[in-house]
Amino acid sequence: MLEKLRAQAVGYGAEIVSGRIARLERDGDAFIACADDGTRWTARYVILATGIVDQMPSMPGLEDAIARNVVRMCAVCDAYEASDDRIAVYAPADVAIRHAVFLRTFSRNVVAVRSEAGEPSDACARLAQEARVSVLPVARSLEHDGRCCVFRLEDDSVHRFDTVYPVLGCNAQSELATALGAQVDENGELHVDGHQQTSVDGLFAIGDIVSALNQISVAVGHAAIAATSVHNRLPPNFREDPEAQPPSAAELPSPGGA
Repeated sequence: MLEKLRAQAVGYGAEIVSGRIARLERDGDAFIACADDGTRWTARYVILATGIVDQMPSMPGLEDAIARNVVRMCAVCDAYEASDDRIAVYAPADVAIRHAVFLRTFSRNVVAVRSEAGEPSDACARLAQEARVSVLPVARSLEHDGRCCVFRLEDDSVHRFDTVYPVLGCNAQSELATALGAQVDENGELHVDGHQQTSVDGLFAIGDIVSALNQISVAVGHAAIAATSVHNRLPPNFREDPEAQPPSAAELPSPGGA
């Protein structure tokens, strides 16, 4: 998908530059994007698509486990593909229980594995009981044996699961916007209006960095709205008629004429 998007952008004349924007600055009504290497770009408007970074579990072979769909990152996105698997949610107690209860729609065998010490709240304990979700002790280690994930717990028990969903939090990449005063939610994700504009005039945001449902389809919709909003605020850029002749001096209005 990214290759197709890149090819489409290049086909319309976009310049693709590899680098990292270290900061955004305001200069009157314009923005200045400053790269690590000192390169600077000036623009009337900016669309941020900086996303979030998931906090991943410490385990050998993590990338291979993800490629094999043994470790999955988004229950909303792909839980159907894990239907009737032996599923574990790896997270702090309350978070693990809430996600495990959601996953019970897709599997009869879902457990919560604690990533840290602490008992569940009374409300989440009741949820787990009603949904028949077991809450296991804190995990000492997580491994991937090529077919399933293996937890070794603090009580020395060993548990194997077809699928593990780690829910260990994420870091929103919103620093460029917050440095300009943009408002964020409790997770550090940006608040936007109906046009995808942040609380900073002229600064737009799309995708996971926005306080919304984090899915590709949603991000694509964000992009369409933001791009249209920016387009409508830019000055007209009328196409030239190659056959049109420039007006003669006699046709030009006089300095004070009508």
